[in-house]
Amino acid sequence: MKNNSIVPAHLAIRAMRDNGYKNAAYAIAELIDNSIQHGSTEVELICLEETIMLNSRNVSRIKKIAILDNGYGMDSKTLQMALQFGNGTHLDRDKQVGISKFGMGLPSSSISQAKKVEVWSWQKSSTSALYTYLDLDSIISKEMDEVPEPVKEKIPEIFKKMGKSFSESGTLVVWSNIDKCIWKTAGTIIDHSEFLIGRVYRKFLHNKKVKIRMAGYNYSNLKQPVIDRFAMPNDPLYLMDDTTCPEPYNCTPMFEKWGDDAKYYIKYDGKSHEVIVRFSVAKSEVRKGHNPGDKPFGKHAARNVGISLIRADRELDLDQSLTSPHDPRERWWGIEVDFPPTLDEVFGVTNNKQYANNFSDLARTILKEADANNVNISQLKQDMEDEGDSKSMLLDIVLKIESNLSSLRKLLRAQTEGARTKERFTREQIIELAEKKATEATDERRKSGIFGTSDEQEKESESERKEEVKLELEKEGVLDAEEITDFVFKNNLKYSINTADLESYAFFTVKPKGGKILISLNSNHPAYKKLIEALDQNEEGENNLRDRLKNASEGLKLLLMAWARYEDEQPDGSNKLRVQDSRQDWGRIAKEFLNED
Repeated sequence: MKNNSIVPAHLAIRAMRDNGYKNAAYAIAELIDNSIQHGSTEVELICLEETIMLNSRNVSRIKKIAILDNGYGMDSKTLQMALQFGNGTHLDRDKQVGISKFGMGLPSSSISQAKKVEVWSWQKSSTSALYTYLDLDSIISKEMDEVPEPVKEKIPEIFKKMGKSFSESGTLVVWSNIDKCIWKTAGTIIDHSEFLIGRVYRKFLHNKKVKIRMAGYNYSNLKQPVIDRFAMPNDPLYLMDDTTCPEPYNCTPMFEKWGDDAKYYIKYDGKSHEVIVRFSVAKSEVRKGHNPGDKPFGKHAARNVGISLIRADRELDLDQSLTSPHDPRERWWGIEVDFPPTLDEVFGVTNNKQYANNFSDLARTILKEADANNVNISQLKQDMEDEGDSKSMLLDIVLKIESNLSSLRKLLRAQTEGARTKERFTREQIIELAEKKATEATDERRKSGIFGTSDEQEKESESERKEEVKLELEKEGVLDAEEITDFVFKNNLKYSINTADLESYAFFTVKPKGGKILISLNSNHPAYKKLIEALDQNEEGENNLRDRLKNASEGLKLLLMAWARYEDEQPDGSNKLRVQDSRQDWGRIAKEFLNED
């Protein structure tokens, strides 16, 4: 009889092995999904390794990976269905109320890492477990073309010795002939999986709905595990207590809530569905001291950068579409988007539950293109609705996130500037400050008979001048205005250069006040990030020094080219000559200020 399959199984199975799982940890998470979906309160990740001789030395190598749970278990029909690609009990949209989806998880995740997957499941007693399996070698050789009908088979004693969660009902999934896993030992598999598992299932773990044990054994000693611990929550919003975050924030939240939860109601498929967006930001004391980003808790936060997309209390993805990858301060904010499985098509949830493509595409591409082409947001939304593009339903959510993210970044910049200001006031060697050098150069110019507006103001009393300087700094929105004022007058400095959040096209402002020259750098100007911020950054260590120097060099060149274009656009005549003369005059003064002698 001819095989009239559209896609022959022995050919399709090869392609399906490369099914998009980022690594073994994500594939393992797929199995944990199934366990939680089927009522498990205890789940175990068990890794079994053996010792082999390699290059004249003994090394450990992974042989089997298993997931054991105490869930409801499966009957014969459900068990056979569970190993069929694209089949399952949660295919209908109205049944997608939990974390499972599409009926692809068990077989798809398993073959992404191993050539053989075996399943034992029981509903009354582990002594009456049903068993079936998939074997890729048999499928490729055409010896197997369907999932074998489940039969009663005893659970291997080796797993009964390692597992702690055997109960009246449950399921055991075992991968063997593992050839795709990049991690080769029980320890490395658990170490790499722990961070992800803790984050993906943080809500279940924090609310004590499920316990996840992670244990590794060697065939040589099944009584003593080489590694054995329980997963703890890993919260990228850092609002939970008792998490994997290092001390002193392992038992207390490192961040605090920022604003109220934003709630949206999306009308889809004839119903209204709630989406909740939450925001958090690092507490001010977290970023105090020297290089908080280089401390264990700072490095932990650096691994959790992105917008956490939560589907049915399970993290789908840590999306980085709206992040600035080279800015180390991105680690100090958290955003969470919580949506139900009924909005999978709107968010563009993938089969392997690793991405929300519509959300990412909107944030990464569509809005940026609209901005570049000066497309009105209202018009963009209307056009998307007219085309039946479901991403239009997410537009308000992404815009809200963008707006709040901008405010969060300003707050973090303010924290940074405050920390730098405090550091400057503790320096004993004032000679190191640029303000000191500029003051000395200005004194030399005054000795030559060259005076400015600020010099005339020095005739006023010092108390009046100090108050004038303080008020101007406060007006500009400069942090620690009073402390800066005291510092400038105490050290007899002519200049004070600070950072302010200015609504202006100018890169900086110059204000002669109280006999001083106050310079405010505009933190909203692109030149600030490109040049000043890149060079002046000191809180996050030296790991990104090369990138920062590159950005600073590029920023300086772009500033010079912007000036060149400004000159070029001046009409021939007195206007152009005046601009060129200004450049010459500024250059002469700069030469005096920069002269090391």
